[in-house]
Amino acid sequence: MQDINFKGDNFMKLLDIGFKQYVNENKVLSILPPDSTPVKRSIQDARERGTLIYANKGRKTLSVIFLEGGYIMTCGFRPQAIMERAGNIK
Repeated sequence: MQDINFKGDNFMKLLDIGFKQYVNENKVLSILPPDSTPVKRSIQDARERGTLIYANKGRKTLSVIFLEGGYIMTCGFRPQAIMERAGNIK
């Protein structure tokens, strides 16, 4: 995780989701595995709306990141690995 300071004490915490890609940690609502039917349906809906962000770099989707504003990001790392990178679990 990296902290970027823009003017004053407003910090944007960047979460490393792998492959030199980052997401603003403050915008993340949840990180889930892609196996359940509701998550698969959400991915399909986001694809149709144009709010799906592919961050897999050609790899299998192992986690789905739900972001503010209705955006959904697919990732090639497991949810636990992403949370470990954030320092939220060990």
